[in-house]
Amino acid sequence: NDDKKTVAAMDVLVPHLGELVGGSQREERLEVLDARLEAAGMNKDDYWWYRDLRRYGSVPHSGFGVGFERLVMLCTGVQNIRDVIPFPRYVGHASF
Repeated sequence: NDDKKTVAAMDVLVPHLGELVGGSQREERLEVLDARLEAAGMNKDDYWWYRDLRRYGSVPHSGFGVGFERLVMLCTGVQNIRDVIPFPRYVGHASF
């Protein structure tokens, strides 16, 4: 945000569960995006496609995501997130 103290973001936190929903506003100002890339030591040329989205017209826009496993935990009362992961990953499980 312009006040340099806050960001346009939000989280929905659920007791005993954690973050259920997270959302934020995307940076639409190319000059601000370029300044952050430079401050982070990142090469702007590597992000040409992302920068072009801002250069050729963008509007302020936001998005959010819901943690599927945490939503299932909330609805079912399951206590451990490992018990609701539909496709668990563990050592030796992937063949590639």
